[in-house]
Amino acid sequence: MEKQLKENFGQEMTEKILVRAVYLISIGSNDYISPFLANSTLFHSQSHEQYVAMVIGNLTSVIKGIYSKGGRKFGFVNLGPLGCFPLVRALAGTAGSCSKELNKLVKRHNGALKKALQKIGSELDEFKYSNFHIFDVLMENIDNPSEFGFKEGKQACCGSGPYRGRSSCGGKNGETEYELCADPSEYVFFDSGHPPERANQQYAELMWRGSARVTGPYNLEKLFKRT
Repeated sequence: MEKQLKENFGQEMTEKILVRAVYLISIGSNDYISPFLANSTLFHSQSHEQYVAMVIGNLTSVIKGIYSKGGRKFGFVNLGPLGCFPLVRALAGTAGSCSKELNKLVKRHNGALKKALQKIGSELDEFKYSNFHIFDVLMENIDNPSEFGFKEGKQACCGSGPYRGRSSCGGKNGETEYELCADPSEYVFFDSGHPPERANQQYAELMWRGSARVTGPYNLEKLFKRT
């Protein structure tokens, strides 16, 4: 990205852009859900604590790399309740319940992320960030969909199999048969692991001006206004 900016705008303008930008990072779900569903040896050859430390360590390196290029403002989205996604309900052998094991692992990750960001903030001058706690928000949507304007919190709008949790929407993965609901806005999940536009709009609004309970230490609106 830096190279492309320099080619288009030159060195001086690129440096200004990198310093003024807000870097939004939402990453990590596949680091947990893929090896979990595959019963990978990754979770057997090391403890959950060690695995989380590896993931957070990699993320920390990326953050510090961006900081070294001038980045000072960051927005983060922690991990949602992966154990309650339609994909996991359908494939993890939990008889339709959330996977407590996977959600426990996600909570460990989110706790480690919070501590890592606090540590980075104490080490790097002018490092400011917003951390959106999507785990709690999405869990509330799943458990009480009607309170947030949805009708269905567990089953996906599009897919096949139990809870429409198989990733076949639109003929994905070579599967030609799938179900599609009439109104995606009534569902917390559009497909096996992604919210629809309406849910994402709610999350975006919380990220932008949510209280410290869901977005802290700054929400994005306050982060953008900080100099």
